[in-house]
Order: sequence, then C-alpha cells, then structure tokens
Amino acid sequence: MIVKNISRKLSFCTLALALCTLSGCAKLPEEQHTSYETITLSRQTVTAPLSWSATVRGKSDVSIVARSTGTLEAILVKDGQRVKAGEVLFRIDSRSAENSLAHAQADLKTALANLENARLETESNKELAAKGIVSDYLLRKSENSLQTAEAQVAQAEAVVRDARLNLSYCTLTSPVEGLVGNIIPRIGDVIAEGTMLTRIAGVSEMEASFSLTESQIHSLVKEFGSLDNAIKVAPPVTFRFKEGSEYGEKGKITSFSGLVDQRTGAVTCNVIFPNPQGELFSGMQGNVVLSFQLDDVMLVPLTSIVRIQDKALVYKVGADSIATSAIVEIEELGDGEHAVVLSGAEVGETIVAKGAANVHENDKVIW
Repeated sequence: MIVKNISRKLSFCTLALALCTLSGCAKLPEEQHTSYETITLSRQTVTAPLSWSATVRGKSDVSIVARSTGTLEAILVKDGQRVKAGEVLFRIDSRSAENSLAHAQADLKTALANLENARLETESNKELAAKGIVSDYLLRKSENSLQTAEAQVAQAEAVVRDARLNLSYCTLTSPVEGLVGNIIPRIGDVIAEGTMLTRIAGVSEMEASFSLTESQIHSLVKEFGSLDNAIKVAPPVTFRFKEGSEYGEKGKITSFSGLVDQRTGAVTCNVIFPNPQGELFSGMQGNVVLSFQLDDVMLVPLTSIVRIQDKALVYKVGADSIATSAIVEIEELGDGEHAVVLSGAEVGETIVAKGAANVHENDKVIW
C-alpha cells in the first residue's frame, strides 16, 4: 500500500502515485512570505487525473484477404462506406471454381454408383454363400469392395465440400458491421490467394490502447494481488480528443497484454468505449484519462525535494527559522510538479517549498 489509510474503494492509487498528470487537482497549503518560499504540511484529499496517449481502433477490426486466386470482377462498396455483417464486398471470377465443383460432383455421382453396385454384389453373394453356391472367399472379396466403395464416396464428398468452399471464396463478405477502409485493388486485377483487399473497422465498440511501465504493472499486482483484481476496481475511463474536448461515453479497462514489449519495456492496457454515434474512428489518437481520489495524503511541490544519489531530502524549518535536512520517502505524481510524502515528515511541520536546492544545512531561511 503506497499511502496509509487511502480508501481502497477509490484506490488504484499505487498506479496513481506512479504516474499522474495532475493539473491543478490539489490546493497546496498557503505559503509564507520569506526569502525562500515555505509551506506547512497538511493532509488532504485530492482528485488525481492520470493521462496516457492512446490510439483508437475498432474492437472488431478485420482484414479482408482473398482466399482464392482469380480476376477481381466486381467491387460492390466504396471507401468509408458503412456495411452490415454479411454484406457482399467483392467478387472474384468464379468460373474456374464452378468447374472444379462440377467435376467434383460428377466424381461423387460415379462413386455413389460404384457403391450401389458393390452393395448389390455383396448382398447377392451373401445369399449365394448361404446356399453354398459361392465360396466364403468371394463373399469376403465383395465385402471388401463394398468398404472400398464407401471410402471412395466419403472421399468424393470431401472433394465436393472443398470445391464448394473454394467457390464461396470468390464472394467476399464483411464478417462484421463497420466502415470500409481503403480499397487496394481495382477491377480487373489478378488477385492471388492472401492478397489484402481492404479492412473493415468495427464501429459499435472501439478499443483504445495505452502503455504502462513494468514498475506500474508491478505496483498494481502488489496492491491488488493480480491484474484481474485491478481491472475490477478500475474507475471509468474518459477519452480526450487531441483538440481537448472529451468524448461523451465512458470506457472500461478490459485487459492487459500480459507481455512486456522488449523494445519499450511497457505493457499494453486496453479500454473499450461504446460508440453508438460513430464519433470514434480507427486510427484516431488522443488521451485516455482516469481520475482517482487519493485520501489523506501530504502533497508537496517537487521544488521542495533535493535529491542526493538515491535519497530524497527536504529542509524543515524550525521555530528559529533554521533549516535542517530530513530524508523523506516520496512518490512522484508524474506531472513534473508534485509528489506525495510517504514518510520522514509530519503534519504541521514547515518545509522549504521553493529554492530548496540552494539551501544549506543550518541556513536561516526566514527573516
């Protein structure tokens, strides 16, 4: 737990203290007029909004890829068009696939006829064998021929199914409702299997992704026991457009990638936003913002902190106006301006708030 007595219901504070873009979210104690600015420490409740850069994409974005080879003979949609699930997008010349299906169906008919002949022969030999007219050898041979004919029928049926499947690949439909992206080929192009034709951006729900550092993920796991538990208590998420306005629908954290990107050392976090009016588009960039309430915390400006190697110091000002250094434990809020004091200082103590880097031990800082 980063800060004692912080409300767990509104917690998530380990992450909040690890990286917080706090902009005017807390009022610092009133400063005294001195040669060095000072503040008297107090505990307060602050609302800390965290902000990360994020990229939006459709939750059900899909690539439309050719699964057969042939000439593109029809494009039935336009760039940016909204389509329904199952709506036809492209048609590829299907004559070759139709011929393959016709051959497969003919072979199946032959196999079925052979099966019927084998069945009749087997039944006849059974009757003759029962009367002692044919040998058991001939009976077993006819039974084997029947099994072979049955296998040939099964094989021919599989070929027909494959041929029908290949024929279906000549008509490409949208698997989801969404918006058509850029259409890459043109009518008349020879399309090879695996060729990308376009993308469909699902628009009913949009997913925004942002990155958390390894240390932030570690803090979450330490605080809540698992990322699943952290997801359950995460507050609603706001999406802020680049120009500063906020999207009207709130989002919900749904997942963490579970893998650390070796290039960036970050873990991807995903947020789902409903998109009933289609205001969000795939590829849109902005910021996701989470607001956390931090209870009973001592907030100080970073200008009051002096760092010496791995130690953080503040200068406490006594009744005699003399400054003495004290080691404190802090968590920066990530806005470049504020930190929370976790230990090493007490409520009611006065510290140098600005210019602390220029103070020396036993300097008189108030006169």
